Amino acid sequence: MVLSIEPLIYGVIFIAVLLLVEGIYLTVFGKSISLNSKVNRRFELLEKGTGDREAVLNQLRKEMGQHLQSRQIPLYSILAEKAQKANIAFSPPQLIMLMGFLGMVAFVGLSIGTATSVPIRVAVSVAMGIGGVFVWIQGKAKKRLAMIEEQLPDAVELMVRSLRVGHPFSNALTIVAKEVPDPLGTEMGVIADESAYGRDVGEALKDMAERLDMQDLRFLAVAVAIQQQSGGNLAEVLEGLSKVIRSRFKLFRRVKAITAEAKWSGNFLSAFPVGALILISVTKPTYFDTVKDTAVFIPACLIVAGFLIANLFVMRSLVNIKV
Repeated sequence: MVLSIEPLIYGVIFIAVLLLVEGIYLTVFGKSISLNSKVNRRFELLEKGTGDREAVLNQLRKEMGQHLQSRQIPLYSILAEKAQKANIAFSPPQLIMLMGFLGMVAFVGLSIGTATSVPIRVAVSVAMGIGGVFVWIQGKAKKRLAMIEEQLPDAVELMVRSLRVGHPFSNALTIVAKEVPDPLGTEMGVIADESAYGRDVGEALKDMAERLDMQDLRFLAVAVAIQQQSGGNLAEVLEGLSKVIRSRFKLFRRVKAITAEAKWSGNFLSAFPVGALILISVTKPTYFDTVKDTAVFIPACLIVAGFLIANLFVMRSLVNIKV
């Protein structure tokens, strides 16, 4: 039995690309971009900049808006929205250069480990460079948004306590920025700084909610805007909002637990045919030699691929429960 390790080499090189981009990111920015840090990034930048609040605000606002402003760059539009939600500190040109660098690394790895033709190596290298950065950004965005959703109820309750002891809402935002770690701490700190420089708080919260595309933040922005226009007890409104957000979060977790088995079953059913094909290619590369030259081989492969793609959408729709 002849073993072909080329499929494994492709997988190993792609995993190496993912690890390399994460290593480069941590090397360039260090712990300042860590979402698990107890001290949020805004305070670290203030300490490094000897308390220059305006410079730190400008830097953070530039990072928060740079990706959506670069959507007109070819190929970058597929990354812009996810990169904005993940708040990637790399600028768009840096990310594009990173894709090129990772593509060259992948090409070198494929040249050393495989015997495929140069055009195929170039195409696969480009796909790995772009795909590796996209998968990495998508993972960062998903993790960051999940952490913000988890932090938001506690942050709103902290605002309620601050308002009830007599602090104005701008001071309540400042307290949240000091007490809550990243990622929400820095986001609220930017809003507090913008409020101190004269920007409307409701407008700033609305922009934050649209940038992160988060429904709970939209509720917060609407509640603050309504209170500013019509008055009322903001502490009571935010207390009710915190209960609603926490209830929705609890319901999301419950739905996630209920659909976990179905999701794993769907993932397994979707991945098993591909895994079986890779295993056959590795253990017996000549398995399809007797049929691959027949007239029905290519149409049959296209039909199977169509069913696999349809299976992905069907399984996802079955477990995609709207709450």
